[in-house]
Amino acid sequence: MTKEQMINAIESTKKIHLDQMHTISVALKGSKIDSPPPLFKNECPCGLWFNQNAQQLKDILGAQLFEKLDLHHEQWHSEYKKIYDILFKNMKKTGFLSKVLKKDKIDEMALDRAKAYYKELEMSTEAMLRVADAATRRILALSDSKFD
Repeated sequence: MTKEQMINAIESTKKIHLDQMHTISVALKGSKIDSPPPLFKNECPCGLWFNQNAQQLKDILGAQLFEKLDLHHEQWHSEYKKIYDILFKNMKKTGFLSKVLKKDKIDEMALDRAKAYYKELEMSTEAMLRVADAATRRILALSDSKFD
């Protein structure tokens, strides 16, 4: 992976999670979401890229920054799971009878909990973005000869 490709991939990682945050915020406002963000980090496009390029990322970023980035990504998905369980977990189970009985509606207390979890997820997102920015600065500081 070239220097430019690695920077683009990190920027894409940031954009993907910002887009996922937008999707979650839209769902919290009551809009129906057909495709929620991936629940687990290894299902996320960012996690897939991270795992496929792990050795090169370790070599370029250093083990400490690599682990920090991985940890923050894992924490993001862990925080998101709390919201997923409230908003999205049962979305495929809403059939005709559920709609008639209004069982597909999220109760207000659960929705309030999800909104509180969203605040925590915002903090987790900011932390992950700061580490991604640090990774970008590290990559930019390196000579092109360090890359493929």
